[in-house]
Amino acid sequence: MSIKHKELEIYLEDPFSNCKLNRSKYADILTSIIESYPTGFVLAINNKWGSGKTTFIRMWERELMNNSYRTLYFNAWENDFEDNPLTALMGELKSLVGNGKAKPKFKKALKSAAALSKHITPILLQAVADKYISTGILKEAIVNVSKGVSDIFESEVNDYVGKKKSIKEFKQNLSEFIAETNDDKPLIFFIDELDRCRPNYAVSILEQIKHFFSVSNIVFVLSIDKTQLGNAIRGVYGSEYIDTEEYLRRFIDIEYSIPEPEKGIYCNYLFEYFEFNKFFLQEKRKDHRELSSDKNEFLQVSEILFDGTTIPLRQQEKIFAHARLALRSFKALEYVIPIVFLLLTYIKLTNEKLYNQIKDKSLSLSELQEQFKGIVRKNVTGEGERSLMWIEAQLVLYYNNYLYGSYDRSRIYKNDDIEKKLLLKSAINPEKDNDFLEAFGRFDRIRDVGHLDMGHFMKKIDLTTNIQL
Repeated sequence: MSIKHKELEIYLEDPFSNCKLNRSKYADILTSIIESYPTGFVLAINNKWGSGKTTFIRMWERELMNNSYRTLYFNAWENDFEDNPLTALMGELKSLVGNGKAKPKFKKALKSAAALSKHITPILLQAVADKYISTGILKEAIVNVSKGVSDIFESEVNDYVGKKKSIKEFKQNLSEFIAETNDDKPLIFFIDELDRCRPNYAVSILEQIKHFFSVSNIVFVLSIDKTQLGNAIRGVYGSEYIDTEEYLRRFIDIEYSIPEPEKGIYCNYLFEYFEFNKFFLQEKRKDHRELSSDKNEFLQVSEILFDGTTIPLRQQEKIFAHARLALRSFKALEYVIPIVFLLLTYIKLTNEKLYNQIKDKSLSLSELQEQFKGIVRKNVTGEGERSLMWIEAQLVLYYNNYLYGSYDRSRIYKNDDIEKKLLLKSAINPEKDNDFLEAFGRFDRIRDVGHLDMGHFMKKIDLTTNIQL
């Protein structure tokens, strides 16, 4: 059993065969867009960090290669040690050269890029001076050593003309080079992790794609989290009031977001990957009826917590991995109560403050109910309401036992001469007292379950008890 989710293997012949999220259909859609607009554009794949963008684009890239497209993959985060992105991007393009007609074309593009880089350098030097030298006189002395005002102006005019000429020559040479390498299909240039690299490097890549690489037959695919990239843009320009949506619209022609996985598909995959059945379906447990529903309950609550949620796939992997590790501290016939166990694991890894409040007994029962309602708010519908009230009741029961002892129910309900009367309303639906009360009654009737408390689960989740080998 692995405690860490490994990178999925991408098979050369069938790149999406190992995809667990059925995303090949989205690659087909994006490929059809490229086929419709082969002259080139900038496509942004915008999803949150940890949503599987990198795996998706690597699979899609392999599929494009199988369909005779030339592709390049550039991880901006791994390469932001390079100060000038022009150098890095040209370095990636060099891999297309080979020994044919493209070689002299690339040399011409490289030569014009070198000339262009010379015009970029003084701007960078001036920016460094602006950042680190506060004395205006000293700055002027460094930048304008032994130059008269008229000489400076003339030099700036010449630089401007030279820069325009260099850009034009570079784009022409680059276009000719691409034409020699693409066999009448556009080059697909993937730029990944743009939102994770140094902010100034990310912005510089965007600017250079727009100004230098906007030539025919290149499709740029930017893998981004637009919110994080927007924060980087504000940081570079030193203003929180910049309209980053409008700013990015200058660079991006088409924006696409990979849809969320279908209901339950990723939870079931992680359940299988981390081998939960090795615990839940042990022979010793099969003979005990009260343990037979643990697998189904675990999957039920995982769907409630993760389907349609903002929790990234990578974070879901970590929650399942931690739950599987903690599960090894349970003995074969020990009560897991998967609903509460997974919910507490989820809280520990997504909201440590709330987890510690529960652990420290600093919440009241009703406060815990409200916190639970906030977690599952998206699922509070007529169809799922009863299941949520059932989970809520278990959460209340074990927290009550944790606060007041396993035989004190005086804050939940009271027994009169005829029947029990509910004292604590459900946060999910305060109008359904009978359903909420019925849940408590059932837990109390199940042997050895009603006495458990939060400490039982938290000791396992916090890994403070021995692991079963």
